[in-house]
Amino acid sequence: MTENMSCYVLCDPNKCTGCKACELACFAEHNKENNDVAYTVGTVTIPVTPKLYLTKTEKYCMPVQCKHCEDAPCLNACKKHAIYRDENKQVIVDQSKCIGCKDCVMACPFGAISILPVSDNGAVLLQKDKECVKAASKCDLCTGIEGGPACVRVCPNEALRLVDLNEEQLAKSIATANSLYDSRLS
Repeated sequence: MTENMSCYVLCDPNKCTGCKACELACFAEHNKENNDVAYTVGTVTIPVTPKLYLTKTEKYCMPVQCKHCEDAPCLNACKKHAIYRDENKQVIVDQSKCIGCKDCVMACPFGAISILPVSDNGAVLLQKDKECVKAASKCDLCTGIEGGPACVRVCPNEALRLVDLNEEQLAKSIATANSLYDSRLS
């Protein structure tokens, strides 16, 4: 991944079948270490809380994910500074600082942020009044996880891909230049 603010996961809704492999891979990848989530049925003792959600309509289905906006409305809306940019310029949520106020949810133009239960050591964290602790959750591009976004790696239809806008722009510019040059030759 490049060191800029132009990377995010893009879905081709014509290829997505709604299998939800992306959701399960996301959940499993983000809960291996702290919640000991394994890969077999019946081992999950916490709520399944992926950082993306599959959206289905009559015509298409695709996961809704954070676009890691350059002028991120969620980051600007967070009064507790629980949302920040990491060293790779990706927009990240620090759930330990989040108070669950939902300002980021309201600010996100893509609906890519959810307020979800927080789990640690295989159990949902509880407040003093026995309500579960909830915090903002959104795609973090699997920052720090070898191989990049789990959703992209597991998609059986290759509907998801990691996009770097700088590389995409360069490829389009080259293709345009080539087509203009080829049209002059004919």
